[in-house]
Amino acid sequence: MTTTAFEIPQKFEFTVTKPEQTALDLLAEGSGLPKQRIKDAMNKGCVWWTLKGKTLRLRRATKVLFKGSKIQFFYDEQVLARKPETAQLIHDAVQYSVWYKPAGMLAQGSQWGDHCSILRWVEVNGESLYGNKRECFLVHRLDADAAGLMLIAHDSQSAAKLSVLFQGRDIKKFYQTWVVDDCELPETGMTLNYELDGKSAVTHIKKLGAKNAATLLDVHIETGRKHQIRRHLANIGHPIVGDRLYGTKSNSGLQLLAYRLEFVCPVTRQPLIIELDKKLQFEL
Repeated sequence: MTTTAFEIPQKFEFTVTKPEQTALDLLAEGSGLPKQRIKDAMNKGCVWWTLKGKTLRLRRATKVLFKGSKIQFFYDEQVLARKPETAQLIHDAVQYSVWYKPAGMLAQGSQWGDHCSILRWVEVNGESLYGNKRECFLVHRLDADAAGLMLIAHDSQSAAKLSVLFQGRDIKKFYQTWVVDDCELPETGMTLNYELDGKSAVTHIKKLGAKNAATLLDVHIETGRKHQIRRHLANIGHPIVGDRLYGTKSNSGLQLLAYRLEFVCPVTRQPLIIELDKKLQFEL
């Protein structure tokens, strides 16, 4: 079977030379793609506009471009064909909200598109749940392969306040995970503090039970290093079930769930505990 040019991921770069040219006309002329396909791609976040050193996603096909501005178009048919998972609203504090991100959903997308990210999903679908349209700001991340709770801020001030809480380790994050084999631990649990990438990393683990050659752990992290839980557990010989990076790929996917957050609400100044419903948590 012959592969067409557009079945291979492509990056297009253009500089606007004509006055009052629309983004759609420029991209259609430069890429050779049908205009309807370009509109769909723009809506899914794979077109970027740079002007005066600032680069932003460009979604509006009828946007009239300034002469001299630069356009980047990252086109990948496989990425654009993906269907986003459905996030679930868990808690609405108006200035921010807490969502359940299913496994497979990105945090904020990439240059190739963001329609399968929770940030874009909330931007597009949040209004029907809130009753009003709100800005959306990402304040932390969760691995695409993992599921669980994520905070989305709805104004820049709240985003800054929540970011300070994360940076100051004032938001307690709890996870559940299934790891390979029977992981023997003291009844009081264990603390893993191996440095990661030359930085301190602290992970507290406690055994909840075991079955079918796997162990269910409750995990609390004090730091937020890249893949911290996954790497720490692999270091002790019990990688997470389904961890294709540090263990073995599984049909069940990565068995890691962010199920609980504890922090002082930056709006009300009251302690807040948000936990997933038991039906969304892992069971023994």
